[in-house]
Amino acid sequence: MWIVLVTSALTLVSYYRWLRVAQREHYEPTRLFAIEWIWIKARPVEAILLGAVVVVCLAAFVLPYGALVGALLFVGWPVGMSFVGAKRLVWTDRVKRLAGVLFVLHAVVTVLIALLAPAAAGLLPILAVPLAEAALAIMWPTEKAMAKKWQVQAAATIRKVSPKIVAITGSYGKTSTKNYATHLMQGRWSTLASPASFNNAMGLSRAVNDRLQPGTDIFVAEMGTYGPGEIAALTEIFPPEVAAITTIGEAHLERMKSRETIVKAKSEILPKAATVVLNIDVPELALIAENLRASKRVIACSAIPGTPAEVVVSDGALTINNETYAVELPDEVGHPINVAIAVGLALAVEVPIETITQRLSSIPGTPHRAETNQTPGGVWVVDDTFNSNPTGAAAALAKAKRLAGESGTVWTITPGMVELGQEQAARNIEFAQAATASDRMQLCIVGRTNRKALRAGDPARTTAFDSRKAAADHALTAAKEGDVVLYENDLPDHYA
Repeated sequence: MWIVLVTSALTLVSYYRWLRVAQREHYEPTRLFAIEWIWIKARPVEAILLGAVVVVCLAAFVLPYGALVGALLFVGWPVGMSFVGAKRLVWTDRVKRLAGVLFVLHAVVTVLIALLAPAAAGLLPILAVPLAEAALAIMWPTEKAMAKKWQVQAAATIRKVSPKIVAITGSYGKTSTKNYATHLMQGRWSTLASPASFNNAMGLSRAVNDRLQPGTDIFVAEMGTYGPGEIAALTEIFPPEVAAITTIGEAHLERMKSRETIVKAKSEILPKAATVVLNIDVPELALIAENLRASKRVIACSAIPGTPAEVVVSDGALTINNETYAVELPDEVGHPINVAIAVGLALAVEVPIETITQRLSSIPGTPHRAETNQTPGGVWVVDDTFNSNPTGAAAALAKAKRLAGESGTVWTITPGMVELGQEQAARNIEFAQAATASDRMQLCIVGRTNRKALRAGDPARTTAFDSRKAAADHALTAAKEGDVVLYENDLPDHYA
């Protein structure tokens, strides 16, 4: 009996690691299994170690102390994943509820084993992650139901204040476009934007409940999704008069599996809007724009000169309805298409063209999106660590090369891109080759999640490190005045 109790206690200790992972993965069911698989793929030794844990635990049926040894081993698995982490588990009310359900499930299994089959104590560590996943699955609908009251309050506040709602979605570029559009709209209207990347029902409800004040003319809402149905639900709470899709890309392929599903999920933002702003450089969005012109006001946007669109931003020029204006965008501003969509959104809410052109020169950059600084030693640092994607990574690398000029070296520090589904390896291979394309380019690989793919770059210009700090120390020590250090993406420390 005491072996069962001690094994149970050790297994409880191991749950701390997986609760932390659950919190970092937004409490989504199946993500614990996904992270386990990432570690096993990235470090085959982890599969061997996990197999050893299972064998030792099952040996408890004939060797009772095997349960204790197996539980001790499982507390340390995966070996490379920090138990505490740089960002510790925060004991929010949601975590406490999840931990409570997990404890009940664990206690039930422990009691059953103790009463019916003490020799099966080794099953406790084997069942740890499945039980944690079960707790997540149980709490997922419960948490959604509990969040309803905040959403009802937010909907009531929206009705009371009655701002015009401008909604933005897309595979990437949402936050930057939101910030640009808000800046342009503030030239005429009292405008509130959802903060940071608060783009789900709870985040938007919190923004409205905490910050939306009487007298606010426009609420700019960034809307994210992991699958069909989510944005449609958001538009029921926050019905947009104006809606925009920034782009369709591969950022959601891991969860949504196909580009067609991504288009469907993102397009849910459009039905309630009277005016839609679309990036017609994307073929699917160009077709949607054409189909909607009969029923809605459509503002088509492009970053390609000569495109027949209502708004085109390219090569230092802004074209609105075939009238061209010279504009000078700040260096820290990223993709021109995001600026074009922001201009389209400002036009949709009747911001004068003169106001738009005046304010474009002062639109703010977005933190960690190709944000540029220079060290006292004259080394440029480009911080593009937020939610990397193939298009953004290519643009950040191009920016780094421009800063380096003819004589500087570009040092790229990256763990690669994730959540790209079946395209992930190919996109990381392409980026690695681009990041080592000349003698003045060095690639520093961080971690193991994408190490195999990233090694497809030139071997002579590629070095692998276990941590971003080690890679940064190496690059910043070797870099000379005029060189550029590009931080491309940053994965949470529960990744391999």
